[in-house]
Amino acid sequence: MATPLSDSALSPLKTIAVVGLGTMGTGITEVLAKAGREVIGIDISEAQAARYVAALEARTAHCVERGRLTEQERSDALARVRTSTDLSAAADADLVIEVAPESYEIKHQIFRELDGIVRPETILATGTNALSVTRLAADSARPERVLGLHFFNPAPAMKLVEIVSSVLTAPGAVAAVTDLAIELGKEPVAVGDRPGFVADGLLFGYLNQAAAMYEARYASREDIDAAMRLGCGLPMGPLALLDLIGIDTARTVLEAMYAESRDRLHAPAPILKQLSEAGLTGRKSGRGFYTYEAPGSATVVPDALTPAADAAAGQGREVRSVGVAGSGTMASGIAEVFAKAGYDVVLAARSAEKAQGAKARIGKSLSRSVDKGRLTAEAAAQILDRITPAGSYDAFAEVDLAVEAIAEDLEIKRQLFATLDKVCKPGAILATTTSSLPVVACARATSRPQDVIGMHFFNPAPAMKLVEVVRTVLTGDDVHATVREVCARIKKHAVDCGDRAGFIVNALLFPYLNNAIKMLEEHYASLDDIDAAMKLGGGYPMGPFELLDVVGLDVSLAIEKVLHREFRDPGLAPAPLLEHLVAAGCLGRKTGRGFREYARR
Repeated sequence: MATPLSDSALSPLKTIAVVGLGTMGTGITEVLAKAGREVIGIDISEAQAARYVAALEARTAHCVERGRLTEQERSDALARVRTSTDLSAAADADLVIEVAPESYEIKHQIFRELDGIVRPETILATGTNALSVTRLAADSARPERVLGLHFFNPAPAMKLVEIVSSVLTAPGAVAAVTDLAIELGKEPVAVGDRPGFVADGLLFGYLNQAAAMYEARYASREDIDAAMRLGCGLPMGPLALLDLIGIDTARTVLEAMYAESRDRLHAPAPILKQLSEAGLTGRKSGRGFYTYEAPGSATVVPDALTPAADAAAGQGREVRSVGVAGSGTMASGIAEVFAKAGYDVVLAARSAEKAQGAKARIGKSLSRSVDKGRLTAEAAAQILDRITPAGSYDAFAEVDLAVEAIAEDLEIKRQLFATLDKVCKPGAILATTTSSLPVVACARATSRPQDVIGMHFFNPAPAMKLVEVVRTVLTGDDVHATVREVCARIKKHAVDCGDRAGFIVNALLFPYLNNAIKMLEEHYASLDDIDAAMKLGGGYPMGPFELLDVVGLDVSLAIEKVLHREFRDPGLAPAPLLEHLVAAGCLGRKTGRGFREYARR
């Protein structure tokens, strides 16, 4: 339960004006009032001010229902809030937080008027995430008292606050606002003035690429969003997130980022302009990438682009037995998935010893599931009995589906597919689990390219729900239908994509990771602050540097090189720091050192 601080415990910023009473302004006010601040809510619209009061009353009532406030604490918090439609109400404020629409002209006008209203020591903060804080400061009569204070939506729930200094900002102003953020229970991150700052600077490039991917009709909106939720553990897919943020807002942020970076990855995808100019700005208008029940609603309703639930994928082939080629973690995980689904599995490696070792690894995995109560000992034994280890790929002679899960080396994979072509029966489907190499190159190593497809599982295969199903221009319709049916049987969510580097997930994930490294190289923010910003501000399960060290810097570099080679975009060139760390043998957790150091096991 939140307990308001006594007056004596408060920082010098006791009375705070919030200018702009939309969703963000209401959220910031709630945070401030619950933490014991006197709050002046200001909006030029009387109707908006009335909506703000009603929203604040409803939100604090919800806090009481959830046990986060007592009725008395709610009453006290509401008593600390007053509203006005006149900017002069900010005269007594120690801090003014401006969260007006993302327009320089509007913000400049507010700051110019505040110059003649507030006391000389009052701090003026802008909530912008795209416009230049330095420019606003330079045009103010008190540039040393102007800074950025970027909360994240919803402000009561999101812990991150970016505190943005310009070259003109006084250190005392930064310190005072930082202390306030800590007292509000937030995690302040100090950053310099550039569009997007840390979190949005990384997030909006990723969102822009997702919009461009959809615009190119590479994958459906549903598949793009599902891929990033299930493949990366993100709370929301990128296109749904663009609808939530506002497509017009995203376009404004990207325009500002591109104006500074001139990086093509920040040039707004044309579809963002088309949608915003048509008034299809996302949830707030009732339609964006998706269609919503009503303006402001979060409920998606079917539209002309919604896939039919009963859409037939076509007639597939019968699959009763599966061959898995490989002996590593991914191969054993995939074999476990198929065996759990009731398939007879042949697990083949380059030697009988390696195959037996892979089966033993599966046995240990199943034992852990038994220990955790997820499986009975009898069920685990039955699953293990379905797996037959083999020291030769000749054992795949009768399988209906052969899944390759060996080293990510194209020549090695092509050699294996040539072998599978010889040993597998006619009609058997040959699948590769590659995450970045061209599936068609594997297909061309066989005499049956129509039977070859990509099935990109994610690690750990037993736990991760996503499979990217990759069709080449040669893949048969019945092969695609069969793999979709198999994915459903093994309880994986299949997303369709074409045969190009990175497919969906890696094509969106790795440029984001690469941009985080560039941000570190430029000394814009610390490694820890960047990781914290993406976890606290973006809802990511791991910060970019944590994730890079888990994936492996060598693996990450290889994928970056493939993406750069395929798309020829200078913005996709691997960050030099990544190349230097790999050259030094600092590959992440597996070597004990990557972007961070780890205790040796």
